Amino acid sequence: MMWPLLSAAVLMLLLSATVLFWPRRSKELPLQTPAQLFEERLQLLALARDAGELAEQDFDSAAQELKSQFLLQQQQLQQTDNRSANWRLPLALLMLTLLIVAGVYASTGHYRQLLQWQQAQQNLSQYGERALLNQGEPLSDQEVELFALALRTRLANEGDDAVAWMLLGRIRMSQGVLEQAVAAFEKALKLTPERSPLLLSYAQALILLGDDDSLARAGRAVARVLSRDTENTDALSLMALIAYEKGDLTEAASAWQILLRQLPADDPRYAAVQQRLEQLNIDKMPQGRQISITLYVDPALAQANPNASLFLFAKAVEGAALPLAVQRIPLPSGEQQLVLTEQMAMQPGWSLANADKVQVVARMSLSGTVEQRPGDIQTASAVLSFSDDPLLSVSLKLEP
Repeated sequence: MMWPLLSAAVLMLLLSATVLFWPRRSKELPLQTPAQLFEERLQLLALARDAGELAEQDFDSAAQELKSQFLLQQQQLQQTDNRSANWRLPLALLMLTLLIVAGVYASTGHYRQLLQWQQAQQNLSQYGERALLNQGEPLSDQEVELFALALRTRLANEGDDAVAWMLLGRIRMSQGVLEQAVAAFEKALKLTPERSPLLLSYAQALILLGDDDSLARAGRAVARVLSRDTENTDALSLMALIAYEKGDLTEAASAWQILLRQLPADDPRYAAVQQRLEQLNIDKMPQGRQISITLYVDPALAQANPNASLFLFAKAVEGAALPLAVQRIPLPSGEQQLVLTEQMAMQPGWSLANADKVQVVARMSLSGTVEQRPGDIQTASAVLSFSDDPLLSVSLKLEP
């Protein structure tokens, strides 16, 4: 890509040199000098006068004419000599032009950037292998920037590509350019909206931004992953972190407890989760029976009832109607990951430990009380059994 520019510069330089140094037409110099010719012709006129062939008056006229011609020739020769002596001026102008062009190109020509751009395009596949497959040495900071440059060029030349946008988003997130990272992830999500790794990367970038709106968007992205894979450890970890950043320590602890149960003891994250729970003064493993709930609340329902509450509770299929475990929160919107444990009992001696078969109910309450009243909307799960596993999970949808 550099050769056309260099060729054009050289061509312009040659054209300038040709214009400046093209030889001008000049008359051939006679074998005798003008002074010698003048003297010779004047002598011939004198001989003709002395021989009587030319009158004195005619001699004077001819001599005067000859003198005028001689002076004119002298002036022409002087001008020619001056032009010949002025070749240094075009050369100086040419050198000055060359220096100006070189200086301007060095300062504004971005030739180094052009070379880096070519290098980035040529090494795109290699950068991808080293970054994604860990083949070879890790990318340096400069190579990471070249990788991003090559990805942007590919997107500009070939159109939208979800993988390219996702890679560009991860690069920008690693560089701390979070707004650009979020924008790149959003473009990738328009092309592949249900790709779990992409949703999780998007959520990470939003968490790093840290404002309330970004945390809410991150929570919705993680919830979309958990709605399809309730045991996704990366999603559970992010859900706990989102709750912690929002100040909801109870939900954060619940998510970390679920995550700890699913991680093997030799997983590097296991010790980190234990430390988090210790900081919150919460038992590292949930005690007794527990139900994990992935709840989807229709956004239209939440928007129409901004002051409503959500009651999430488990009740025994057989026995007293009093809930075994209950949790009350403001009515959320979209996907939420919640949990019911034995410690959430409404009455001592009547908890999840006292019933083997249970049903989970999610209820929108306009009055703020657990009893169902006109206008309340609820959804219930199928019958769940603790016979085989003390840790259950279920998905519910609350819609108008």
